[in-house]
Amino acid sequence: MDLIAGIIIGVIVLVVLVVAHELGHAIVARRNGVVVEEFGIGFPPMAWSKKLKSGLLFSLNWLPLGGFVKLQGEHDAAHHKGDYGAATFWQKTKILFAGVIMNWVVAATLLTILALVGLPKILPNQFSIPSDTQQVSKPVVLSTLAKDYPAARSGLKDGDKITRVNGEPIDTVNEFIALTKENKGKIISVEYVRDGQTKLASVQLRDTNAATFGSQLSQQQTIRATWSAPIVGIATTGQFTWVTLQGIGQLLGNFVSGIVLQLSPNAETRKEASTSLATAGNSVAGPIGILGTIFPAASKAGPIEVLFLAAIISLTLAVMNILPIPALDGGRWFVTALYKIRKVKLTKEREEKIQATGFIILMLLIVAVTIGDVAKLFK
Repeated sequence: MDLIAGIIIGVIVLVVLVVAHELGHAIVARRNGVVVEEFGIGFPPMAWSKKLKSGLLFSLNWLPLGGFVKLQGEHDAAHHKGDYGAATFWQKTKILFAGVIMNWVVAATLLTILALVGLPKILPNQFSIPSDTQQVSKPVVLSTLAKDYPAARSGLKDGDKITRVNGEPIDTVNEFIALTKENKGKIISVEYVRDGQTKLASVQLRDTNAATFGSQLSQQQTIRATWSAPIVGIATTGQFTWVTLQGIGQLLGNFVSGIVLQLSPNAETRKEASTSLATAGNSVAGPIGILGTIFPAASKAGPIEVLFLAAIISLTLAVMNILPIPALDGGRWFVTALYKIRKVKLTKEREEKIQATGFIILMLLIVAVTIGDVAKLFK
């Protein structure tokens, strides 16, 4: 039942964020004199449609994986009144990046709301205004217990919240680690909370400096603000944007360096190349990997976690769509700008070839990454 709820929540989050992106395109297109022929939620085949008074066709489609907007004369060479192609370069720029801005605004709005109720702190230097900030730390939580290790043998489970060790309160992960190291080889009393009930477990620690307990530890810290919540929301969105761009840069760097080094005749260099490519591959998640993360997270999470997940996905959509990849907003703008600078006419046939090639490359990458996702699931 939890998985079904997670799937429903995950699909709703994805659809809302993609529809918001497409709505940005539609609003700015209409304001700049471009005719919007259809606005669809989901992807064809069509399930239901209605022609609005404005002439726009609103449709609901059977594949609930996002949405789309269809503009009149979408080719750059189109020249009739109301065509996208007849718009000025500046108008096209606004239309193309309106979806990006919409997703960024959605992310900033969600993070502002979270700043009021409890914004998860995931960056060491995450922005806040000290005079208007309260930091709240949740209990230390166990996850991924190792089989045949002390934690699992004592009956502890994933999700248990540690409150005391040998009667001493545990406020941070570091405190817990320090206490287990001090008591290695001994039996410790662990007080924990499971399903709202406080329980006690006796744990025989291993007599070693590493893995004395046998569980991963996590602790969520949240930031709460009042009047500064909008500032925190916007600044945090900026921080996450920069971190996302850095991650993409590192990914591309590892991929390119891996390909270059792979061509080397030196065996040691090729080994280094394999490491770079493996690092790049492990950093990428395709549809299965993303949905595999969203659905379990959504099924186990509360409203705060779902809002935070939605904000991060919205921000990721914004960042990905500014990249100069054909078939994406940034790639389409880049091609338009390039031909304008060169003062060469971008014909319908040429544009279709460029976008089709980019789309094929994008699909091949998605297929490759999806195969990787499946392999990770089987591992």
